[in-house]
Amino acid sequence: MTDQQLADLRKTYAQRTLTEADVLPDAVRQFRAWLDEAIAAHLDEPTAMTLATVGADGQPTTRVVLLKGLPDDAGFLFYTNYDSRKGHELTTHPQAALNFFWPGLERQVRVEGSVEKAPQELSDQYFQSRPRASQVGAWASPQSQVIGSREELEQREQAIEQRFANENPLPRPPHWGALFCVRTV
Repeated sequence: MTDQQLADLRKTYAQRTLTEADVLPDAVRQFRAWLDEAIAAHLDEPTAMTLATVGADGQPTTRVVLLKGLPDDAGFLFYTNYDSRKGHELTTHPQAALNFFWPGLERQVRVEGSVEKAPQELSDQYFQSRPRASQVGAWASPQSQVIGSREELEQREQAIEQRFANENPLPRPPHWGALFCVRTV
């Protein structure tokens, strides 16, 4: 594909308008209304959000994570491995930007704010609700680290299954839990 062909790939977003009269005065309540619309429209992954962080070297980086809650409309809740790259970046620079993009609704929402750990009880409760394979994966996968092979990861998973054979659900790993992005913009 040529650069011109790429440049010509353009959609005109004209099915909707947005005026101050169309939105609620509270930004999080408005977000909830739009999220409900995205869910009702059966959009793929309506809770998917791009999370932008800043590394120790000052370079920004992004990845997609899933929104898992809006407790008390105080912040945008997601879960992570605290030992992952994003976990370390958010410890060093506890500021983030989120972006939700719902092209089927011709809408995107940006959120910027400080990030803090959520209460452990919230992390424990959500972790216990996850499927067992996801719980095992949280223990076994060294996020953002190079592993030697697929077999190594599978061996880690088997070791975790053996370690916690008589426990269901598994306990939450200490390196895994919830973070809030507290909206400041």
